[in-house]
Amino acid sequence: MRQDATPERRTHSLLRHPVFALLGLRPILGQHTHAEDAALREWATGRSKLVEIGVAEGASAVTFRRVMSPQGNLWLIDPFHLSRLQRINVMERVAHRAVNYIDNGHVVWISKFSFEAVKDWADQIDFLFLDGDHSEPGVQRDWDDWHQYVIPGGVVAFHDAAIFQGGWPQPNWGPVRVVDRLFRSRALSGWRIVHEVDSLVVVQRS
Repeated sequence: MRQDATPERRTHSLLRHPVFALLGLRPILGQHTHAEDAALREWATGRSKLVEIGVAEGASAVTFRRVMSPQGNLWLIDPFHLSRLQRINVMERVAHRAVNYIDNGHVVWISKFSFEAVKDWADQIDFLFLDGDHSEPGVQRDWDDWHQYVIPGGVVAFHDAAIFQGGWPQPNWGPVRVVDRLFRSRALSGWRIVHEVDSLVVVQRS
């Protein structure tokens, strides 16, 4: 296993269940590498209107809350629908505890699918992290639904969207195909790739 593999991939399979994080037997698991975390930190620093689609245990959300503007808003969108016990929903509880521990900015939790949350959306966005539905139609839908709210100078970060040596994404993965189609095969007007590291691709609005 590469040293820069995600914490989730380095953790023994028996400990990956979020109940172990809830019990304090392991830290929350991030699904991005150290290099990806550094890039997310860089692009989120000082931002005031941040949206993350796909929260999981909240590792990237913790990063965003640490570095965002103290006067900013961070919207976290995830239905946490994969839990077998919805009344307990361990992953959701783990994420809430980790993010709420950080005292910076204001957090809004939206327990909906992204395509449902966007129906009532009216705010501008200066940082958007797409890490939810990884199917090609799902990634494309998130882009189509949400990028219109990103202000000039704002960025959209796609996770699992690039193939790199020793990495896990495959050419047929949804994020890879969507990013290739939108930003590599042709130049999408008003947008350009500004940062790539491991599987993370960051695009910025002109």
